[in-house]
Amino acid sequence: MTRPTSSAPSQRMLRVGEQVRAAITQVLQRGEVRDDVIEATVISISEVRMSPDLKIATAYVTPLGVSDHSVVIEALNRHAKFIRGRLGPQLRQMKYMPEVRFRDDTSFDNYKKIDELLRSPEVSRDLDGDNDEK
Repeated sequence: MTRPTSSAPSQRMLRVGEQVRAAITQVLQRGEVRDDVIEATVISISEVRMSPDLKIATAYVTPLGVSDHSVVIEALNRHAKFIRGRLGPQLRQMKYMPEVRFRDDTSFDNYKKIDELLRSPEVSRDLDGDNDEK
């Protein structure tokens, strides 16, 4: 019997990803990472995606109030092994502690572009035309 293939994450991957996100957030909030860039920046972790075998956690982060996100992402990736070690108490139910990778979250930029498109004069003109027909 073959298993169905799907690109959607399983419920287990979603649940573990949320647990890892909460654990990373606690480590950053407590200020356990000693790095000037990380300590001086408010970091929002929007999502953690787990690999199917739950051994790799990719955390999508948005540094708030910083124009150059790459500096903060590099600092987080430099301290990824330390952060992984600090996740142990919150994730002790896991057989393997996942390797943590940090990536810049560009979803907010995508939302902004979509919002700008919807507010553009061309789209609003088309939407006003729909209202006249009703």
